[in-house]
Amino acid sequence: MNIKIIVATHKPYWMPSDPVYLPLHVGAEGKESLGWQGDNTGDNISCKNSNYCELTGLYWAWKNLDADYIGLAHYRRHFSNGKLFGNKKDRVITGAELEKKLAGCDVLLPKLRNYWIETNYSQYTHAHHAIDLDTTRVILSEKFPDYLKAYDDSMRRTTGHRFNMFVMKRDKLDAYCTWMYDVLFELESRLDISFYSTNDARVFGFVSERLLDVWLKTKHVSYREIPYVFMENQNWFIKGGNFLKRKFRY
Repeated sequence: MNIKIIVATHKPYWMPSDPVYLPLHVGAEGKESLGWQGDNTGDNISCKNSNYCELTGLYWAWKNLDADYIGLAHYRRHFSNGKLFGNKKDRVITGAELEKKLAGCDVLLPKLRNYWIETNYSQYTHAHHAIDLDTTRVILSEKFPDYLKAYDDSMRRTTGHRFNMFVMKRDKLDAYCTWMYDVLFELESRLDISFYSTNDARVFGFVSERLLDVWLKTKHVSYREIPYVFMENQNWFIKGGNFLKRKFRY
């Protein structure tokens, strides 16, 4: 298999040495080179990085990479080979391991995230702006009504695939990106984000995380889930406290 996984980064960081991985400097337009491929060559939207996050890298890969399977990981977050202990670098999945996982499967996704006491909709609106998702729903109702039921169902669930991480067969990636960027570019034309905080201004990256499951369900695309590993230690006490604080503040 010809598999290529871009590793989105905006700063120097450790990168897997396996040739399946391509370190990609996202938001490279106007920035000093990191010594890796930038997302500002060929057909690109690199200048939108502050609002689209890793999606500027995905757009570049979609438009400029030639591979049978294309994936997206992050400098601090990778798909895992399932090992629970040992050096985190040794737990990052290799190309050979990926080939086995992709046998008879067109899409690999990270394990579901469960919010337990929040729906996908309430979790987003407690952290960001409800108008982001509400406007997305309007766009779907106008341009892609076949997706509306899956969208509403997803907003009511407490679980979802996050991080914009996946590995997809080329034809699936073409179909997904064509639809997803169409929705996001329309959303960009309708939202006024001039008053958003720097974090909330990353809106199109956040919304896209909620669109993946909608596309998969509507298109009846089967997938396989595999673990992922954070390259840095997570303070779950602080993260959990902030999660509860956002919920009860509202």
